[in-house]
Amino acid sequence: MNVVVLHQARALAALGHFVEILTRRSSPDVDAARTLGPRLRIRFLDAGPAHPLAKGEHESVVAEFSRRLRELGPYDVLHSHHWFSGMAALPVAGEHGVPHVQSFHSIAADATTPLSEGERPESPGRLEGEAHLARASDAVVAISAAEAHTVAVRLGGDPKRIVIVPPGVDAELFHPWSGSRRGSGYVVAAARLQPLKGLDLAIEAVAAVSPDVRPDLIVAGEASSDFDGYVDDLRTLADERGIAAKVHFIGPQSRPDLAALLRESRLVLVPSHSETYGLVALEASASGVPVIASASGGLREAVVDGETGIVLDSRDPGDWGRAIERVLRDPELGARFARAGRSRAEALSWPQSAVALSACYGALVDTRFEERRP
Repeated sequence: MNVVVLHQARALAALGHFVEILTRRSSPDVDAARTLGPRLRIRFLDAGPAHPLAKGEHESVVAEFSRRLRELGPYDVLHSHHWFSGMAALPVAGEHGVPHVQSFHSIAADATTPLSEGERPESPGRLEGEAHLARASDAVVAISAAEAHTVAVRLGGDPKRIVIVPPGVDAELFHPWSGSRRGSGYVVAAARLQPLKGLDLAIEAVAAVSPDVRPDLIVAGEASSDFDGYVDDLRTLADERGIAAKVHFIGPQSRPDLAALLRESRLVLVPSHSETYGLVALEASASGVPVIASASGGLREAVVDGETGIVLDSRDPGDWGRAIERVLRDPELGARFARAGRSRAEALSWPQSAVALSACYGALVDTRFEERRP
């Protein structure tokens, strides 16, 4: 979500729009505002304590964030990128008579449903809040056709007000490696460390690969504070499968470090139970690396099965192990996936994404203008 927000904001500013990113102050050392570039600024609003909060605690500061938001502007459009911010911004947009646009990036599902249905709600109001925002916002911007379907069917959003704006990729930062790869190398799974991302399957899959080509697995990502002990569970699993020495947890990576990690890998694994898109899959393709992904949500759109990688409608570690082995043993297949992935990624840019988003905003502003004309 952070990547999408920042890159779309930069591209919108480059188109000539004035953009402000609004977020909560989580440190007393952060200035109230910071200029990120021409026509682009980020503001840190005082809502709740000036220190990091667990994700589930943010619902308690929604009302205060809304009060701070009322003091800003005027804006032509308010675009929220999480249900917390949506619940804060929707009433302010109504009071100011401007359109409210909602994006979700992940949509929660009831805790009694399978993980394939979506992220678990981190606080009590999420399920009802997301449904309210889908129905009450002037537009919902979805990142994929899969997410658009979920907004319409599960949340009850009006399909006529759902706009699909695919993400872009920085094809200069994420570019193919020019060196030569030897041996089994390593494969990467890059994600927030929580059960929804299915990293246990990545470990099981590598364990299922024949020892003569079994790669190391690099797990990159930040541990989620809402799932204490999950990383320990993953380490235990690797030990039980006899591959503890081949699984490496390297923590969160900067964007340049992630790009370097991806381009030097043999494969990128995206075993998520649910994804609205799966941006890391597109970044892997831009890096000239084949992707093996689960057939969940938007991953079917991020990865073209049989062209830029392999999409598996199975969570059997044996199936995943065989897919990994197939690519590692067939360099020509891997190279074909790499070329096609890079070609596709080059056609998907952040400026292109911003143009589509700008068109959505413009249509909403024009409609409001027509409604106000005598």
